[in-house]
Amino acid sequence: MLFGGIEAGGTKFVCAVGDENGNIQERVEFLTRDPGDTMKDVTEFFSRFEVKALGIASFGPIDVNPASETYGYITTTPKTAWQHYPIKQTMEKALGVPAGFTTDVNGAALGELMLGAAKGLDSCLYITVGTGIGAGAIVKGQLLEGWSHPEMGHILVRRHPDDHYEGTCPFHHDCLEGLAAGPAIEARWGKKGKDLAGHPEVWKIEADYLAQALMQYILIVSPKKIILGGGVMHQKQLFPLIHQRLGELINGYAKLPEPLSEYITAPGLGNDAGITGAILLGKQAYENTQK
Repeated sequence: MLFGGIEAGGTKFVCAVGDENGNIQERVEFLTRDPGDTMKDVTEFFSRFEVKALGIASFGPIDVNPASETYGYITTTPKTAWQHYPIKQTMEKALGVPAGFTTDVNGAALGELMLGAAKGLDSCLYITVGTGIGAGAIVKGQLLEGWSHPEMGHILVRRHPDDHYEGTCPFHHDCLEGLAAGPAIEARWGKKGKDLAGHPEVWKIEADYLAQALMQYILIVSPKKIILGGGVMHQKQLFPLIHQRLGELINGYAKLPEPLSEYITAPGLGNDAGITGAILLGKQAYENTQK
């Protein structure tokens, strides 16, 4: 039995088919262009397989509320060609199978919970720190969603005393994403993060902002595992800096799981967390039709 998965990103679409255990059997990648061209390639790939259902883990914002008239849509994305696009309905019609639908980071959280760094637990938080910052959460085995999906990258953090950069976020300027995402690092220092590995002042500020965010997430959601992915987190020196700063910020108020190096980790599935989660989301969509 095969299930399909789509990890729909602003730069590329990853499509794959896998079995009920999330094992990927074949995968492809397409550049994200306009919906017509992109979805034509996506549909042609899946038409080669007899998938029972599909999981879509998409860039956002998206509408995840089943009671909404625009459920299944990509909504107010900065990618104007994709605004108000019914991606779930489009794929269900094209393939004639049910589709599960959530955010790209929720998909990665699901993959990590089922098969990755959080395997065996019933809750985790997956945060991507790259071109933007987003987070997906699973609590008691369920994806955390309400009238919408979490937008944890846009929380407000205290400005580091050595940082005078105004922030890149067009909505909030100095929210977490505006201060700590990849474009903010490049704008602040004049170089991409990968070219700043030997500059400790860069990562001291970055770790401070990320630790502030983690403190808030921990105190509100209490995840049993925190997974940090995305391009910025390829700077492995960030992890011990975040662990140290988080401990300073918590300051003994709450007992954190120890060691922090095992509580706050890199993805166990590497770059396959999102697409694996999408396949598992497809399996869930199929199982829901059998009830």
